[in-house]
Amino acid sequence: MTDSTQKLRLGALVALVVGSMVGGGIFSLPQNIAASASAGATLIGWLITGVGMLTLAFVFQTLANRKPLLDGGVYVYAKAGFGDYMGFSSAWGYWISAWIGNVSYMVLLFSTLGYIFPNAGFGEGNTLVAIICASVLLWLLHFLVLRGIKEAAFINTVTTIAKMVPLALFIIIAVIAFKLDVFTSDFWGESNSELGSVMDQVRNMMLVTVWVFIGIEGASIFSARAEKRSDVGKATVLGFIGVLLLLVLVNLLSQGILAQAQLAGLKNPSMAGVLEHVVGPWGAMLISIGLIVSLAGALLSWTLLCAEILFASASDHTMPAFLRKENANKVPVNALWLSNGLIQLFLIITLFNDATYLKLLYLATSMILVPYFWSSAYALLLAARGETYENDAGQRNKDLLIALISTVYAVWLVYAAGVQYLLLSALLYAPGAILFAKAKRELGQAVFTGVEKLIFLGVLIGAGIAAYGLYAGFLSL
Repeated sequence: MTDSTQKLRLGALVALVVGSMVGGGIFSLPQNIAASASAGATLIGWLITGVGMLTLAFVFQTLANRKPLLDGGVYVYAKAGFGDYMGFSSAWGYWISAWIGNVSYMVLLFSTLGYIFPNAGFGEGNTLVAIICASVLLWLLHFLVLRGIKEAAFINTVTTIAKMVPLALFIIIAVIAFKLDVFTSDFWGESNSELGSVMDQVRNMMLVTVWVFIGIEGASIFSARAEKRSDVGKATVLGFIGVLLLLVLVNLLSQGILAQAQLAGLKNPSMAGVLEHVVGPWGAMLISIGLIVSLAGALLSWTLLCAEILFASASDHTMPAFLRKENANKVPVNALWLSNGLIQLFLIITLFNDATYLKLLYLATSMILVPYFWSSAYALLLAARGETYENDAGQRNKDLLIALISTVYAVWLVYAAGVQYLLLSALLYAPGAILFAKAKRELGQAVFTGVEKLIFLGVLIGAGIAAYGLYAGFLSL
């Protein structure tokens, strides 16, 4: 599929995981969490979230090692465990999530630039000037990726390191400024009735964390391009642990600098407000610059993921053959053009639609959570059947427990994302059947099995409800 000059080493794979996970979310985390929970509830929430997401990271590691012939990550696990249509739907949903997410990153990037340069005409990131500049950036990234996956991955590694600098400075300064009495003041939020009970706070805090770990599967998507297969699982776990530590430190240290009510009242990116409180205006500027670098890196990571998921699924005939085409640099050129063409279309749509960054991000996230569930369910299926565990009963029991926890947590993630966005996702899942049918006809096979017809009928019903909901007004983007 790719020659040795385009193989990715462990460092590049870790950077893909970190680069795709660390986008704009971490920079708004202090305010987002404080609006939902006190310090005590936050600690409980991070403990539960950390365990749940860690099991998902272990699932990706286990599947990469036990199923070395399955390349492409989230979609191929759904296909192997639950049939062609579920595999296709996972690839399709992941792809849509990736490029819609890039649209939202573009909006946030130029909104941040509008904060730094208030007279530049960027506004909230969806003005004519902002969209023109975003379009230029989009096609610069496009032609950068066309030069080669390995080259683009190297630049992603550099930007990932660069975005760590302001985050590291924030953590160092926050550690020095941290005050235990501020952190422990109203530890359980008892003086603020709006927060609700401790359990309400934990649940609401965890709803925020649904969005911050998207990208954990970055290395598994590029499994076919890994220099060493074992590096895929290592990169996933190492990347996750690193990002988890960053998120927890940024969140908890902020709660030791400003009281809950003060944090909740900050404008986003709220890390800027926290640092400004400690060191003055240059702190806010530092975080704003860090956010710009972070978003630029995330855009590159997700551009790579957009193209790769289409290419990987086309390579095993889950997607139509035209998406398998590579250029001389081993870049999936048709997949890249299709992805960025749709990003361009949606950027133009933002000029005429008031869909906000968060709404776009929520929709994108809802579509990516379902593939997470199928990956966990497949790992659970392997362990339950004992497949690949014939001479490893002890490890089987351990992996069974991990996969069970991961599956339950994935179900909760889908629920937490909200029925509204799940229904809206069905609107985007339904048209994918056209490409699925094309791929099947290329193989001379029937489009759906009996069970798949029922599943597709369910998707159509969900899409119909969503369409009516948008028309009637009880659903909105």
